Amino acid sequence: MSFLRDTGTSSEDYDLILTGDLGFSGSELLLELMKKEGVSLSNHNDCGIMIYDREKQDVHSGGSGCGCSASVLCSYILKKMQQGELKNILFCATGALMSPTSSMQGESIPSIAHLVNIKAE
Repeated sequence: MSFLRDTGTSSEDYDLILTGDLGFSGSELLLELMKKEGVSLSNHNDCGIMIYDREKQDVHSGGSGCGCSASVLCSYILKKMQQGELKNILFCATGALMSPTSSMQGESIPSIAHLVNIKAE
């Protein structure tokens, strides 16, 4: 939302808004939160969802981890951009800084996300 506000753009200005590894559960939560703020993300997809076939594989919520972002972006999305199918995307790789010690001590799990606007000519 900050990026859209700062750039004066809306979600409809992008061919695809892609998150890293929210999976099905996280993506549903993202869409719900954005809807409450009046932002529609009808062009959203998630690398953790795209990397598996939920119908054929027992993956529950989808993929997790930085491998989902890198694999889907580099093998599938960038190819679609080269072919002209996608011209302007927002890519937000997501992650958590997991520490078994912190979790066992009841500490919160720090998270990180970086947003990149990728355009094809």
